[in-house]
Amino acid sequence: MARLDRLRAYPVKGLDGIDLERAAVLEGGTIEHDREFALFDADGEVINGKRTVRVHDLDTGFDPETTELTVATPDGEHRQFDLESDPVTAAAWFSEYFGVELSLERDRTLGFVDRRELGSSVVSTATLRVVADWFEETTVDDVRRRLRTNIEIGGVEPFWEDRFVGADAPAFEIDGVRFEGVKPCARCIVPQRDPDTGEETPDFRGRFVRHREATFPDWADADAFDHYYSLTILTRVPDRDRGETLCVDDPVEVVTN
Repeated sequence: MARLDRLRAYPVKGLDGIDLERAAVLEGGTIEHDREFALFDADGEVINGKRTVRVHDLDTGFDPETTELTVATPDGEHRQFDLESDPVTAAAWFSEYFGVELSLERDRTLGFVDRRELGSSVVSTATLRVVADWFEETTVDDVRRRLRTNIEIGGVEPFWEDRFVGADAPAFEIDGVRFEGVKPCARCIVPQRDPDTGEETPDFRGRFVRHREATFPDWADADAFDHYYSLTILTRVPDRDRGETLCVDDPVEVVTN
């Protein structure tokens, strides 16, 4: 049976994700705690993996109940920051680490997602397993961390999510909460890197594209994809379902109306 297998949010944009057992759909259409905080420089540019490989050197954790961020560096430094009560101290530490003056901002209603008119990203667990097999010594969790997807669906076939974009595409519901596919997610430089070391996997993009083309499902609308360096889809939740809560193991149903 199709089910919500995993909910994953990235509380500080560019840093590590956390698994959630439940999460509300915010009024902006994203899930609770996803990209809730972000580090910006004086020009309003965000710190993330596209901008600097140094994000991979940090091992971070986040407690949604206390808004406490823990940070460990490769040289053994460990820090804790309360992002709600003392964002200035956290921003000062990250400014020193990244070598640029930064401020820590918060958005409780949408988060600092790249495509602010859209909602959460979606993939199937089976897709992650297939992609992991394309690369030697790569695990499903490695792929999960490279793609940084919010919603993972279990109990379905590989590339299940591809059916929800394109002409006459259906939608799906997670325990009655409707998700409409908007577009495939074109991938950037980040998935090409080892999530722990930041080192680029040789010929990652080329190998990915070749395998993606060879395994592209017949039932997907190829016209909805600009290229084969795309995986996962971006979705939209209708206004009426915003404020509802998603829970791991919720049933998932494809709907056509």
